[in-house]
Amino acid sequence: MKRRLVLLVLATCTLMLAAFLIPLALLVRSAAAERATSAAIAEAQRLAPLVVTLTPVELTVLLNNVNAQSHFATTVFLGDHSALGATAARTDSVGTAARGASITRNLDGGREVLIATAGRTDGIAVIRVFIPASELTSGVNRAWAILFGLGAGVLVVATLVANRLSRTIIRPLSAVADVADRLTAGDLTIRAIPAGPPEIRRLGVGLNDLASRIGELLKNEREAAADLSHRLRTPLTALRIDAEGIADQADRSRLLADIDALERTVNEIIRTARRGRDQTQICDAATVLRQRVDFWSALADEEQRPLSIQITPAPAYIAVTGEDFAACVDALLGNVFAHTPEGTPLAIDLVKRPDGSVVMAIADRGPGLDPTIAARGFSGVGSTGLGLDIANRTAIATGGTLTLTQTSGGGLTVIAVLAPPSVSGRPRSSAR
Repeated sequence: MKRRLVLLVLATCTLMLAAFLIPLALLVRSAAAERATSAAIAEAQRLAPLVVTLTPVELTVLLNNVNAQSHFATTVFLGDHSALGATAARTDSVGTAARGASITRNLDGGREVLIATAGRTDGIAVIRVFIPASELTSGVNRAWAILFGLGAGVLVVATLVANRLSRTIIRPLSAVADVADRLTAGDLTIRAIPAGPPEIRRLGVGLNDLASRIGELLKNEREAAADLSHRLRTPLTALRIDAEGIADQADRSRLLADIDALERTVNEIIRTARRGRDQTQICDAATVLRQRVDFWSALADEEQRPLSIQITPAPAYIAVTGEDFAACVDALLGNVFAHTPEGTPLAIDLVKRPDGSVVMAIADRGPGLDPTIAARGFSGVGSTGLGLDIANRTAIATGGTLTLTQTSGGGLTVIAVLAPPSVSGRPRSSAR
């Protein structure tokens, strides 16, 4: 933008200088020609009285002296058609001047001034003064050089002034842009310092108000999420009381363990909602996936689902927290268990690519799902429709993608490409 402002000023100044200097340069050349012509006419007028009184011999001596000292070539054409002084042809213009008309005519290489002088006994004499082209343009080149130098100096000064003035616009505007980038990255504590022209100051103030408003909305949203999550404690307490009343020791222990896990999840939701997300988000996808598969494998055994698991042994770091990735895995596996018949085979693969990205594929042999169903809150099978959206947002948060394809032989395959922290290119944000 700075370069464009400077170029705009230079273009404007160049047009103004061209509109001023070109006519001025032409005027200088015209003035030089008029000055030389006036000097030639004055010289001819000084000779006019002498041409009338002197004899041809005396005129010859006079003209030789005049031509030796002058930049012009002076010739006198007498009434008897003789010519004295500088050599010159008797042209039709001389004949015209001999009839009493003083004229000025441009020739190749210069200009001639013809002045008729009456009073000689041999008729009307014509004084011809020839002005060379060098005299017609004498001093023009020097004047043009001065004008060009002045124009160049004006452009240099304009460039310096434009550069300095553009800084007063670019610096505060760049500062506001930096604040906007920080806000985009999730730093809602940053504020712009209003500076520069009034419009940019208004922009900074508006950006600060927007950041404050976003912070208030996020705070209200987190508090509302925490309050809603806290309400789950009452039904959980009732569920715990019911579970403690079960006579079978094994069933009671298993249900109480599940209730404890659910309470820990609710508590984590409350804490996350109150404090927001950490700026640094990273986890080992392989470790988290193994933990979640261990959790779901018990249900798979109970429903007699063939379970195929292939997880890379190497650490597979991705740019998302372990809690978020676990929620993503739970959402996808929960969909399989909820929407496919018991006994449906399930395959879970996690591979780390050479570029560091991680690919997780969860495939089943169930009835499948329309791949176009990805809108939040819509499922078409009676559920909340949030599972796939949670998984999709988790993949996008790392800088990756989530795609739905048909499993070979029927069913649904969900493929999540998860980027590592160094590749995601998107700062983790507490505003997410």
